[in-house]
Amino acid sequence: MRFQVSGFRFQGRLRSALAMVVGVLLSGMLAASAIEPFPFESEVQEKRFRSLAEEIRCTVCQNQSLADSDAPLAQDLRRELFAMLQDGRSDMEIRMFMVDRYGDFVLYRPPLAGHTILLWGGPIVLLLIALGSTVVIVRRRRKAL
Repeated sequence: MRFQVSGFRFQGRLRSALAMVVGVLLSGMLAASAIEPFPFESEVQEKRFRSLAEEIRCTVCQNQSLADSDAPLAQDLRRELFAMLQDGRSDMEIRMFMVDRYGDFVLYRPPLAGHTILLWGGPIVLLLIALGSTVVIVRRRRKAL
């Protein structure tokens, strides 16, 4: 089959070139999304790993957990998490290690403290401001009518 685009002739090479590009893209996507498997000692340990990986934020991606992120740092942190589980550390010890190393931001549910009060109270304050503004605007419009 022959295709003619802007005066150039493409034969079966077009198909093979497109197939090769698609193959490279798909294999790259599969390799990038592959999360390394770990040899867990028990199903309980695997559940703890998954639970902790969901609770800890990837510090590179910032909007993904360690379980969801493909960033190299997330892979390193998953290996570190697995090693700490193998060493017999508790969930609290693992969380504290991550907080000591990366700060409270690494937790999806940071503790309520003086330096995180804005994080916890900010949405409530913004909601109150929005409600107050809405009430003021509605009252002004009623008076104008």
